[in-house]
Amino acid sequence: MLYDVRTYTCRPGTIKKQLEIYQELGFEVQKKHLGEPVVYLQTETGNVNSFTHIWVYRDAADRTARRAALQQDPDWHAYLKKSLELGYLISQENQLMVPAPFFKP
Repeated sequence: MLYDVRTYTCRPGTIKKQLEIYQELGFEVQKKHLGEPVVYLQTETGNVNSFTHIWVYRDAADRTARRAALQQDPDWHAYLKKSLELGYLISQENQLMVPAPFFKP
């Protein structure tokens, strides 16, 4: 299994608006191609301008195929365009992770 851990940081005071536009335009189309996320989290303490979500794939080839399909979807591009226009996001960090040897998901 391959876990894609993504953390985004928003400009202060804009995280609620970013999550609203994502819920409206991005979440369903992303789920259509990537499946259900393992988790979608909003930071409560620490950097409260950030959120993290984790997607799981069988392997790198599965991730590549699903993300390629997502990139071909016009609805995803509509979300990306709107998100870029609003300019709430200021950084993104991605980590591809595998389970520790003793963990059996």
